[in-house]
Amino acid sequence: MIKVLLDTNFILIPAYFKVDIYSEFARILENKFELYVLDKTWDELDRIIETQKGKEKTAARLAKAILEAKKPKTLKTTSKDYVDDIILGLEGYIVATSDRELKRELKKKGIKTIVLRQKQYLVLN
Repeated sequence: MIKVLLDTNFILIPAYFKVDIYSEFARILENKFELYVLDKTWDELDRIIETQKGKEKTAARLAKAILEAKKPKTLKTTSKDYVDDIILGLEGYIVATSDRELKRELKKKGIKTIVLRQKQYLVLN
């Protein structure tokens, strides 16, 4: 079973680009995957909902609702490290992210990523 770790910015893709990331996961991973998020991802979505206005707040609400419906497994973190540093320290996951710097660091470590291309579809790198 393929483990896919969702970064916060990636979870916002359905709201911003109207891309069904879950059907795209099924397409590129042939339905053999489990979704994971960090507990800090839930915190980041809550923080966006509480502090932002307009598009960002709406996107975070939609992302949270979709996550709650899809029920990904939540990885508990005890570290006070920055989320990207925690992700870089994990092994055995494909990381779904839109963060350019994180993608670069993951590539250096040989960790596969799933990214959005042309604001329309996902690809596995």
